[in-house]
Amino acid sequence: MAKICINIAWPYANGPIHLGHVAGSLLPPDIFGRYNRLKGNRVLVVGGSDQYGTPITVTAEREGVSPEVIAERYHAINKKAIEDLSIEYSLYSKTHCDTHTEVVQGIFADLLDKGHLYVKETPQYHCAECARFLPDRYVEGKCPVCGAEDVRSDQCDGCGTTFEPGDLVDPRCIHCGSRPEVKPSEQFFLRLSAFEDRLLEFIDGKDHWRSNVNTFTANWLKDGLKDRAITRDMSWGVPIPVEGWEDKVIYVWFEAVIGYLSASVEYSRIVGEPELWKEFWMDPEVKHYYFIGKDNIPFHSIIWPAMLMGIGGLNLPYDIPANEYLMFRGGKLSKSRGGAIDVPSVLKEHDVDAVRYYLSINMPDTHDADFSWDDFRTKVNSELVAALGNYYHRCLSFTHKNFGAVPEADGEGSPEVTAAIQEAFEEYDACLSGCDFKKALKAVMELSRFGNRHFDAAKPWALVKTDKAACGHALNDLLRIVKALCIMAWPFMPSSSERIWGFMGFETSLEQAGFDIDAPLPTGQTLKEPVPVYRKVEIAEAKDEPVAPEAAADAEPEGPFADFRKLDIRVGRIVSVDDHPDADKLYLLKVDIGEEEPRQIVAGLKAYYPPEEMRDRTVLVVANLKPAKLRGIKSTGMLLAADDEELGGETVLLLGPSAEMPPGTGFDCGLGASTAKADYKDFQKVRMIVSGVRDGRPTAAGADAPLPPGVPEHIIMVVGDGGAVPLGDGRTCVATVERAMPDGAGVR
Repeated sequence: MAKICINIAWPYANGPIHLGHVAGSLLPPDIFGRYNRLKGNRVLVVGGSDQYGTPITVTAEREGVSPEVIAERYHAINKKAIEDLSIEYSLYSKTHCDTHTEVVQGIFADLLDKGHLYVKETPQYHCAECARFLPDRYVEGKCPVCGAEDVRSDQCDGCGTTFEPGDLVDPRCIHCGSRPEVKPSEQFFLRLSAFEDRLLEFIDGKDHWRSNVNTFTANWLKDGLKDRAITRDMSWGVPIPVEGWEDKVIYVWFEAVIGYLSASVEYSRIVGEPELWKEFWMDPEVKHYYFIGKDNIPFHSIIWPAMLMGIGGLNLPYDIPANEYLMFRGGKLSKSRGGAIDVPSVLKEHDVDAVRYYLSINMPDTHDADFSWDDFRTKVNSELVAALGNYYHRCLSFTHKNFGAVPEADGEGSPEVTAAIQEAFEEYDACLSGCDFKKALKAVMELSRFGNRHFDAAKPWALVKTDKAACGHALNDLLRIVKALCIMAWPFMPSSSERIWGFMGFETSLEQAGFDIDAPLPTGQTLKEPVPVYRKVEIAEAKDEPVAPEAAADAEPEGPFADFRKLDIRVGRIVSVDDHPDADKLYLLKVDIGEEEPRQIVAGLKAYYPPEEMRDRTVLVVANLKPAKLRGIKSTGMLLAADDEELGGETVLLLGPSAEMPPGTGFDCGLGASTAKADYKDFQKVRMIVSGVRDGRPTAAGADAPLPPGVPEHIIMVVGDGGAVPLGDGRTCVATVERAMPDGAGVR
């Protein structure tokens, strides 16, 4: 068992993380960490929120609050977004904490004692209008190398050139717009030039580094290294542990990289093993990986190694798999410059594993990659759903229906299937060990396509009628492919892979199972009834516009169906039915709506449905109603049912989809829906009615919308100021009731 230390770039806590962060530096290390855990390696994964520096102070001044308010706000938002993406850290830390301050100040003092730091005057931008020195992000201008406009005074994102004060062409203060002067200010410097020879020796032979990392590093070194200032005239940051320097702080580029070490120390203390970090940082056999974006390459290939050399006794980077940029309409995704597609907004509309799949298969590993909603839709629908998802479901559903358990194998199984699995895994393993994530995922998808072809060739639907034993042998081979795909896909799409693993009847987790690719399937193991784990996405053409970082979450829906759009209605499946312990007319239900755990819902349906007619029923659920206690038990949703009480009847019928749909499928009529909590009074404002169907059109008064072909005889319409639309997924599936009800019956 090897030890691996995975260090993840620290996103600035000045706004929500966006898809550029995820594709660039957050998703790749999670894939790599999961892959190593499957191999049985011991993995330490650290990173967190970069809470110091000018991005935070710029945002704080814009809002008129303290930097700490901004830093803590976005630390919480981004930590949750990362967790929602199923990205796992050993510790997601933050730089504004006691442990980080302690470690940074300790390293500063150590380097100072060893003569690696010194004091000298340095030119700094100073704004006469604002009467203060300006840190780098407070000054913008033109790049003197590539001519890019509106670049910051520390580095050009276009060509990667770093600057000293005075280098920018036509600099201006971002606050008042005036041209700042360059004035001297006394600062501490890192004696970087003294490490040049050791750094040249360090990078020699790094053939496993990506070409962009080698190129950036070589360009920095070819003209000789210059010493760099490591303090700034600011008040927000780690204090300098030297008397008389209270008006300055240790600068963010110096202290943030120390966060990898401080987070390791903090994690060790949290788990009660305060010396644990030394096993990962002082054992020369432990490989350190740094997952970053290309704009951070020199800080990790030159400056941080120099600092580590100065400290002594700590491991240097083994690999720095830096990704290029994820572009949107020709521009870099950036929360500070606008045009970012933030994670919370994306996850409100799309399944997390669909997002992870697209960002993995479209990862900007060796060159910039373009993001578009149209490409997202195409790749998810034609690859993830049509190839992998289709193979999973057809194999598992057919086997479950006809055998109910894992059928017996024919000896050691088909040699062709064994060879295909081994070939795919060997390519996958070689790619992932070298951090080539796109090619590894392509190997998974190719195996799924092989599986689909093998399923078609085996024709189990015909074989089961003539030779059930032979059909079982064929299905065992097909399930071996399902198992291999499930294991190999887990680093990329963990949530859906765990569900497939459960459908196969395994009780252990995938991580516990590891790369058990070749082991035979346990004959007779009971299979669980499967449901599709991936769903098609439909995205309006207008979606190819940037999503504002803080848009959508708090916006009130507008338009003729505004009240309806406040509701998040999803397909659900009732997995258990129990009597309410304190109410004769209520059921206590567990309902799967596509989340990790079923929802607990209290429903007053005892008078209308016996328990056996409720279990396994597909229903429609209002998923975003605020939780309520019904006779002392918390209910976290509401089932939709039609009743004709206002028309003088006594019928109550549950609503369901007109076709088979996986739990979690949204029924927003194509109008969009909110996931913000809604009150019951919001639901009461919405009018939904039963309508018959004749000649492809609804018969209810005021409902004249054309319907998709093949709809049932009785459907549900949502009535608004703009007319009426069928309650459905906005494309092919509509809400229905199981038998006739009069037109105009309401929904409650």
